Amino acid sequence: MGRGVWTKLAGHVLPEGPILAGLLALLRWAPRPTLAAFADFYPVAVLAAGLWLGWRFHRSRLVFALLVLALANWALRAFPPAASAPPPTQVILQATAFLLPLNLAAISIGSERGILTPAGLARVGAILLQVGLVAALAQRAPLASRAVFETAFLPGALFGWTRLGQPVLAAFLASAAALTVFLFFSSSPAPSRAFLWTVALAFLALRAARPGPAATVTVATAGLLLVVAVVEASFTMAYQDGLTGLPGRRSLTEELQRLSGRYAVAMVDVDHFKKFNDTYGHDAGDQVLRMVAARLGAVSGGGRSFRYGGEEFAVLFPGKTVDECLPVLEELRTAVEETRFTLRGRLRPRKKPDAPKGSGKKRRHLSITVSIGISDHEETDLAPDKVVQAADRALYRAKEGGRNRVAQ
Repeated sequence: MGRGVWTKLAGHVLPEGPILAGLLALLRWAPRPTLAAFADFYPVAVLAAGLWLGWRFHRSRLVFALLVLALANWALRAFPPAASAPPPTQVILQATAFLLPLNLAAISIGSERGILTPAGLARVGAILLQVGLVAALAQRAPLASRAVFETAFLPGALFGWTRLGQPVLAAFLASAAALTVFLFFSSSPAPSRAFLWTVALAFLALRAARPGPAATVTVATAGLLLVVAVVEASFTMAYQDGLTGLPGRRSLTEELQRLSGRYAVAMVDVDHFKKFNDTYGHDAGDQVLRMVAARLGAVSGGGRSFRYGGEEFAVLFPGKTVDECLPVLEELRTAVEETRFTLRGRLRPRKKPDAPKGSGKKRRHLSITVSIGISDHEETDLAPDKVVQAADRALYRAKEGGRNRVAQ
């Protein structure tokens, strides 16, 4: 399998996979005294790291998610569940289990609107209001509240594996379904995926008959997944282009610094892109850049593509020379040229066409072309930026030569 396939597969299991594997190993093989001691400081460390990260990088969703997880963890430790637990304790635990997934889903789907802003303070107020409501129900109407949480929609024999009431299970199921749908349409999958895993871990912790240290560690690990997701999302924002999905210029710079010996760099520019943008608008221009990036992302010959800036891209070929890369680049240039870009709906030209309405085809198919310049590095003392500059000069020669060609 190629590098792109491995990268895609890794994206489905990292970083959650190793963290969850570590959690399972800890719960399975750690002695109970060790687990209990770990449960005393682990949640505090995750909470402190997450609060600092959320405050420092303005990630309010992380802060609020950790807050509700911390409250749930406190409830588990302060009111340990038991078959003989008094009604107020049962109400607190059932209400906590009911509200936790709903809060996590709402926080995930919501936007980053700050912590000490009016929207952020409103979220804090909503969380505190829920705490007050649960306390009031447990104190003033414990029997009636317990009866609500024990409402059965389906035969009770189906749910003997958990102490959670059916309304609580419905809340977890609805939250997981909403997060799954949101993940499918999300442009930033790492945080959305982490929230979905967080709901799953919260369920595993809360469903246990005797949670103890294992439940505390599980809930804390759910918080850790959210912390790591913020780090991963920040890394992606810094190193990956948001429009095309290709690695950005910073990634190219660092990749070049790591290379030694022979390599080639190709600079790729979309022909007449400014004119296209002026004629059809920036939305159409963005669609063109994504189409070209898709072709570049599938480049063969061991090349790796980057968004360099504007309508310019770069392709790095480690261990290759110009002569070895020319057939690959010709194939790439032809693939872009043969891809028909279709103008639809809101991508119509800004100026009304001369042809009367209804004449000709309803959709226009345009041919997009690129010019490519390439240079290679065979001398150990040649700086990477010099190789890029040489490829850029070759790109200008390709444009001056009539565009839609490869020059060296």
